[in-house]
Amino acid sequence: MPEPIEVRKVPIHSVSDASEFTRLLDEGVLEADRVLAIIGKTEGNGGVNDYTRIIADRAFREALMAKGVAEDKVRQIPIVWSGGTDGVISPHATIFATVDPSTVEATDEPRLTVGMAMSEPILPEEIGRMGMVDKVADAVKVAMERAGITDPAEVHYVQTKTPLLTIDTIRDAHSRGETVFTDDTLTSMDVSNGTTGLGIAKALGEVTELTNDDIMRDRSKYSAVASCSSGVELDRAQVVVVGNATGIGGRYRIGHSVMEHALDQDGIWNAIRNAGLDLPERPHRDDLQGRLVNVFLKCEASQDGKVLGRRNAMLDDSDVHWHRQIKAAVGGVTAAVTGDPAVFVSVSAAHQGPDGGGPVAAIVDLGAEPTGYVPPTR
Repeated sequence: MPEPIEVRKVPIHSVSDASEFTRLLDEGVLEADRVLAIIGKTEGNGGVNDYTRIIADRAFREALMAKGVAEDKVRQIPIVWSGGTDGVISPHATIFATVDPSTVEATDEPRLTVGMAMSEPILPEEIGRMGMVDKVADAVKVAMERAGITDPAEVHYVQTKTPLLTIDTIRDAHSRGETVFTDDTLTSMDVSNGTTGLGIAKALGEVTELTNDDIMRDRSKYSAVASCSSGVELDRAQVVVVGNATGIGGRYRIGHSVMEHALDQDGIWNAIRNAGLDLPERPHRDDLQGRLVNVFLKCEASQDGKVLGRRNAMLDDSDVHWHRQIKAAVGGVTAAVTGDPAVFVSVSAAHQGPDGGGPVAAIVDLGAEPTGYVPPTR
């Protein structure tokens, strides 16, 4: 049986800052050798060359090693950074760690569980093709098993980090007589994320019929729980499965829903309700009362260039890439719902939620003294 989970969100005060994470370790809220995974937002450009992800990764891993965790163990911990805090999104990290079962409240109710896995190496020619889909799907199933989840319906959030294409890996494929999905490295970010989303959908039975022709073309095929990021720092899929299981105990629970479009606040509230919070019919951020730990969203500019029937210029803008525009817009919508700008909003949501919308996962604290953020009052 997996051990119960403690999950906390901490602000990041500068690009290389891990002080709030260290404070939790010093205070004994989290034990360094029990940290399972870290998922966060950094303040870089969110592109192929976003070095802030590497800086933040190093800061948090060094914080663990400073507490005595062996370097080889620290290297195995999935740390997924999504670059780009456009608009009001605030840099932060969400840390998942196990706790001693004897220290948490026992309950037969479903509670948060986490499982991790790494896929087999993904070749550059497999990005955007079924080879990558199948390797991701296999890793998701392993992570589910490690989380103690047997029913795919209890998987509410799958965070991944996968390789994208670079000039060097494109040359490598060509040198072996292989072709790649695209020669555009930035476009390959969308392709890697979308392919991974379909791998998650295949593993969970959300989609059953898939071919190479569906990838980045048939947007009706998607996962409602996938949150996929990609970068240059790894050569395989790093998978974190988050769901609920009975018999674990603890105070945290996760739920999910989807945003149907970029302004769909109800999609965010539905995810929070699905996680177990009792909310009024027309909720307000004051109703959360510190019980929301964090929300995790993916977003995408709609392929038809519209939101709620109105035209926008994101896909035609040559000055500011649509990645940054839609992230800022959805980040603002999300912060208005939660009352907390430190929300995980990531762009490039092909095959992750419906076109123009995206998946939403919410983690709530059901304990007697909730640990979530309460915004200051004026």
